[in-house]
Amino acid sequence: MSERSLDLDDFSDRIERPHGGLRREAEERRARTGLPAGALGRLDELGEWLGTAQARVPVRPVAAPRLVVFAGDHGVARLGVSTREAGDGHALVREALDGASPAAVLARQFDVPLRVVDMALDCDPAQLPAEVTRHRVRRSGGRLDIEDTLTLQEAEEAFRAGMTVADEEADAGTDLVVLGDLSVGGTTAAGTLVAALCGTDASVVTGRGGGGIDDLTWMRKCAAIRDGLRRARPVLGDQLQLLATVGGADLTAMTGFLLQSAVRHTPVILDGVVSAACALVAQRIAFRAPDWWLAGQAGGEPAQTRALDRMALDPLLEQGVAVGGGVGGLLALPLVRAAGALAAELPQRPADGEDGPDGAGPSEPAGRADGESVLDAT
Repeated sequence: MSERSLDLDDFSDRIERPHGGLRREAEERRARTGLPAGALGRLDELGEWLGTAQARVPVRPVAAPRLVVFAGDHGVARLGVSTREAGDGHALVREALDGASPAAVLARQFDVPLRVVDMALDCDPAQLPAEVTRHRVRRSGGRLDIEDTLTLQEAEEAFRAGMTVADEEADAGTDLVVLGDLSVGGTTAAGTLVAALCGTDASVVTGRGGGGIDDLTWMRKCAAIRDGLRRARPVLGDQLQLLATVGGADLTAMTGFLLQSAVRHTPVILDGVVSAACALVAQRIAFRAPDWWLAGQAGGEPAQTRALDRMALDPLLEQGVAVGGGVGGLLALPLVRAAGALAAELPQRPADGEDGPDGAGPSEPAGRADGESVLDAT
């Protein structure tokens, strides 16, 4: 393989916008339900978004969602930027696989299959199932403050691995993905990417992470992002090189996954700051790609807020959940499924003068005989 054989410019041509021509048809169908405009709030918007993503009206309810979690360890964690020990990402993955993590509990509750993809965990691959480790690029990543997190060849391999996972999910019939991450040091890499792409200082994007770090740890994290930012700025024009410089294998794979999911017309719910940072990089590669994504919830991380604002993505929920692993995205999933069910199953009312389903004049909703609507919008 040559040092660089992946042309990211191809994504701009391969990614189409969702079927915008159907939005008006979806709005007209929604109007025929008889519900007042705005009665369902943001559920109307979500239903229309699903319809345009699926290129069909009425929309097909979400039936086969999947939680896909990319995992990796980051060398920058050795600086003490997290409440967890450096190289402890495999423990987070083991907890998820055993069904004991918050995301695993919610996935089980919502009947959503969980898939974990190890890209750079700092452990012996034999400690985890082969299907988890088969895409691993390397063991841990370089320290982003003083060295590249990946070689360019490793970055391409990780990016292609993310694309492969997206293709596998699309081919398996997954109709919506909740995208999560599990790592130690990942929010530091995410903050560096967001600061670089948004042109902000390290202190503006440095958050407390999922463990609620203390002030001294926050200062170490801010310093690491500041040093990583100095290294990232010279390569801002080359997104793959940027990911190799400060992103790490898991974030690089997530970026490839997001772009290929857009190519395959697979909608994605973003989770927290890490998936938001990857989405921001992906937007730089293909400006139409964010039309295929939803922001699940606002976790309170300043870098996430900056990234979502830059992409004009409005979180569905504001619960302040920062635990990661896909929890925020899973919390938003019932809203998206509810929107799909309503858009698909609400009955249509005939226009004035048209016959109802039995040919005997305008129909009334079932269960009423007094001409009143079942739904009271007051």
